[in-house]
Amino acid sequence: MPDVPHRAWGIAAAAVGLGLGMLALGLTLAGYDAGAALLALWNGAFGSWYAFTSATLVRAVPLMLIGLGIALAFRAGVFNIGAEGQFYAGAIAATWVGLHVAGLPAALALPAVGSAALLAGALWVAVPVGLRLRYGVLEVISTLLLNFVAEALVSFMVQGPLQERQGIYPQSDPIAQSARLPLVPGTRLHVGLFLTLGCAGVLWYVFARTRWGFMLRAVGAGPRAAEVSGRIDSRRVTAQALLASGAVAGLAGGIEVTGVSYALYQNLSPGYGFTAIAVALLARLNPVGVVGAGLLFGALEAGAGAMQRDAGVPAVAVSVVEAVVLIVVVIAAAGVRRPRVAELPKARRAA
Repeated sequence: MPDVPHRAWGIAAAAVGLGLGMLALGLTLAGYDAGAALLALWNGAFGSWYAFTSATLVRAVPLMLIGLGIALAFRAGVFNIGAEGQFYAGAIAATWVGLHVAGLPAALALPAVGSAALLAGALWVAVPVGLRLRYGVLEVISTLLLNFVAEALVSFMVQGPLQERQGIYPQSDPIAQSARLPLVPGTRLHVGLFLTLGCAGVLWYVFARTRWGFMLRAVGAGPRAAEVSGRIDSRRVTAQALLASGAVAGLAGGIEVTGVSYALYQNLSPGYGFTAIAVALLARLNPVGVVGAGLLFGALEAGAGAMQRDAGVPAVAVSVVEAVVLIVVVIAAAGVRRPRVAELPKARRAA
């Protein structure tokens, strides 16, 4: 996708405005007080410093990080739809390591947990990589199906090997204190936010200033042309992109365990892996845009709970906004790619 910052921000703003308008209209038709609902949505996301840091930003971190991984894969023209499964793989690995590092200081325990999450996410997507390279299986199918396998694996782990000691609840024991991310004083926000912002900066530099970033864009634009004109091994580049994307999603799962839940349980993710696809698309695969889009969707997720609590509107109504945003962005992207037929005769005459 081409980087057109002003156009992209305009499309994003229009998409969000249309989504909120559709939400207000739907609530009015359903008999709700749309004004009260939207006010509750705003207050739940931005109404106070605590709401912003402890709800919006906490929800935005996994969306930003997974969105960065998805943007990385999509740049290379490979469609990683399995970030949800990779997130869970990272969460499982982080939990297991976090339960076994009680004797280590945080300076050693945290890198060990993070490395395990990264490796688990990469290994989880290694199967789709192998299927694509060896048998030509589309990664859209294999990564999507592995999401269900990951959810089943989490269910097995919290009722089997990782179940808490008493064997009553379907969850793990809390991880070691040394494996927990520090919190910003007075909030529930963990330092994983700063790690995520650092990842966004690194990825922006990779895309804009490195040879590998150029190869990603070239392969994404046309793998055959990249091979013939640029002598780029498109198979290797796509495999690297998928593995890196899975590793980042796995890291998001590790950060969720070490910074928010401190334990593994079923439904740890409310669909972060799927929502992050919308985040990446809204950002036009721009790492800086992913941060902004992740913040937007984090605010919607955080405000949804307040809207249900304070205005009596089901939280699922916020999905209307997310769906409209995604549809508008996809339609706009299709319009950018579509050749302008009216200009073709002029081009022929000029030739």
